[in-house]
Amino acid sequence: MINQPEPQLGNSENAPASEEPPRWAIHRRLYDWVLSLAETSYGTWALFWISFAESSFFPIPPDVLLAPLCLGSRTRSLWFAAVTTVGSVLGALLGYAIGYWLIDYAVMIPSITLEKIESLKNEFDARGQWYVLVAALTPIPFKLLTITAGAAKMSIPVFLIACVIGRAARFFLVAGIIRAIGPRAIPLIDKYFNLLCVLFVALLVGGFVVLKYFGEH
Repeated sequence: MINQPEPQLGNSENAPASEEPPRWAIHRRLYDWVLSLAETSYGTWALFWISFAESSFFPIPPDVLLAPLCLGSRTRSLWFAAVTTVGSVLGALLGYAIGYWLIDYAVMIPSITLEKIESLKNEFDARGQWYVLVAALTPIPFKLLTITAGAAKMSIPVFLIACVIGRAARFFLVAGIIRAIGPRAIPLIDKYFNLLCVLFVALLVGGFVVLKYFGEH
């Protein structure tokens, strides 16, 4: 999740200088640029706008900036998670709008293809909310699901509820772990985060199944 290439979250005079990425490594350069924003005075605003953009077109997940900001000010971790969640959910509406009105241009966005969108559209009528929820929690490209939701004309209230639950669970989990245990959280998140997300979704789905069962009996 956070370990895309490994960031250096702390400065050390004895640490070797990182090698400059080649000009063609655009993704790595974007990653390094996002990470560097944590050391600026406008880190919180940058977190909001990167969270917003990642939900529809930007390739770098906001966790890259969320983690170092939380480490730099652990008492504000939950605030950073809230900023990330709000930005991401608002950005999801832009992704929905792209899918609804500008689907032919969506293929210009990294990791988006018409084949992927078409393969998911047929599933959205029955299980769209679960696709959005899982994508909101996991490393699946969230923009693929927000754009597909728009292309499939998914119910906007259901779409927003799934986005809020999934994005808030993901970002507050990251921020909460970092707030609780500090720098030791990073390897734990890298190792176990996806498993925690899968367990969360399984419990959530199981809860709805149980409620439906008792409601019918």
